[in-house]
Amino acid sequence: MTTFEQLGIKNTILDGLKEMGFAKAFPIQEAAIPVLLTGRDVVGQAHTGSGKTAAFVLPMLQGITPKKGIQGLVVAPTRELAMQIAEEVRKFGKHTGIKATTIYGGQGMGVQLAALARGVEILVATPGRLIDHMKRGSIKLNDVKYLVLDEADTMLDMGFIDDIQFILDLVPEQKVMSLFSATMPTEILRLSEDYLRNPKQFLLDADDLSGEGIDQSFLVIKDRDKLTHLINFIKQNKTGQTIVFCSTKYRTRDVARDLRREFNAVVIEGDMSQHKREVSMSKFRSGKADILVATDVAARGIDVPEVALVVNYDIPNQELVYFHRIGRTARAGGKGRAITLVSYSSIGDFNLIKRQIKVEMTDLNKEMGIEIRIPDPLKRQAPQRRYGGHSRNYQSRGPRSGGRRQYGGRSDSRDEGRSGGKKRSGGQSGKKYYGLRSRW
Repeated sequence: MTTFEQLGIKNTILDGLKEMGFAKAFPIQEAAIPVLLTGRDVVGQAHTGSGKTAAFVLPMLQGITPKKGIQGLVVAPTRELAMQIAEEVRKFGKHTGIKATTIYGGQGMGVQLAALARGVEILVATPGRLIDHMKRGSIKLNDVKYLVLDEADTMLDMGFIDDIQFILDLVPEQKVMSLFSATMPTEILRLSEDYLRNPKQFLLDADDLSGEGIDQSFLVIKDRDKLTHLINFIKQNKTGQTIVFCSTKYRTRDVARDLRREFNAVVIEGDMSQHKREVSMSKFRSGKADILVATDVAARGIDVPEVALVVNYDIPNQELVYFHRIGRTARAGGKGRAITLVSYSSIGDFNLIKRQIKVEMTDLNKEMGIEIRIPDPLKRQAPQRRYGGHSRNYQSRGPRSGGRRQYGGRSDSRDEGRSGGKKRSGGQSGKKYYGLRSRW
């Protein structure tokens, strides 16, 4: 591998990299940094955890002059990712005299105005809040020399395309621009054609569809049994922290509450205030919490090297989200484990994901001797129910138009009446009445 010194990075930045333990560049860094240093635009596609933040931050730090206003702009889709990038900028640029701040929704405007007043050279922002500042005049982009769109495909999915175009139309034409994305849909390629000048493309990988470095496994069980197995898997994880992904905020809260009986667990989901989200992430990043339970809002904004296990408590609603989730482990060439708990009702969704996975997955049902027993709904017998002293025994589940249901010995034909077909009255069951209007 090539060293950062060989890539032409100056000493003040190298000092920060050495303190962080970075000596040699990863492939995306080795490819993109020299091109960006020459002033050419870049389109980069690389899997999560590949080190692409340093790939665009280091050239930006190299070309910015302290105390000359906002010269670098990084636009990110979520507040968690924006905060993560800003923290990396501060570490890389510790000895450069360059200041960075984060602008995102959910934080008080006064706090951000105060940070801007102190002077910053690099701004990391989410689209909506950035536009708010631009419209009120508290942020001007006239001096921007470096512009980065990070996780561009996620911004597209979140409906930010119009906001992105609004921002791009207001920055100087003469700048070094880079666009990084896990996938390259048509809209992203069109955006790069419209706003980047003769960009060099580095399509090293699609998002981590190979799952390289991650031991992936799955367990098909009843939904009510998930918590027991989750606790067992967490207890087996002795090498680092755990992230548990759930499908909804309500599910997240329930799982976190149950885990807190035995573990130090924190939660992050969409309805939490920004302060509470920051407290949760701070505890997890510092190691004060062993487990983070999260919805997919956090899937692109967590970079904690100590994460050794990711558990998909629920199947994600999109195949690509699965790879974003498991990419939280095995960061920067490390090793990790990902376990997916598949409820009986989600087997079909999980099979769609399995088709995209390029490595062999471990079948924990075979390994643990857990048999899959999916009940056949056609063989279910409806239980007797008692209503007001009468036992309702559903004798037939056949077509409504032909059969009758017996309620305590009485004939009930309300379903037939609703459908406008034959209607029989209890006292004259032998007669047929047609054309009667249903009272339902």
